[in-house]
Amino acid sequence: MSESRSFLLLGALGGFFAVAFGAFGAHALRDVLSPGLLDVFHTGVNYQATHSLALLAVGLLARERESRALHIAGQAFTLGILVFCGSLYLLALTDARWLGMLTPLGGIAFLTGWAALAWGLIRR
Repeated sequence: MSESRSFLLLGALGGFFAVAFGAFGAHALRDVLSPGLLDVFHTGVNYQATHSLALLAVGLLARERESRALHIAGQAFTLGILVFCGSLYLLALTDARWLGMLTPLGGIAFLTGWAALAWGLIRR
């Protein structure tokens, strides 16, 4: 599978799961989690949805032209979704506060992705 198709697939799957997790949080977790932990969960959903769209953009751009910067952006967005969003989901569901130490690493991955995407667009 080409890299552009991989990023498109990851973006589509990420969007699917963002909607599914959002619905799960709104319906199944509403009466289970404290308001604070529910906010943490929804923050993960919002960032996952946003960065799934970013992955779709990277995939579409990569169809036009291969670029190391786009490769880095796609990988960083994927890592950010896994680490940032994943740590927030787990923190909300388990209340294991130590997971909050992982979240900034995912945030750094997101920042790296946006910087690489900008660099790739400048270099076009």
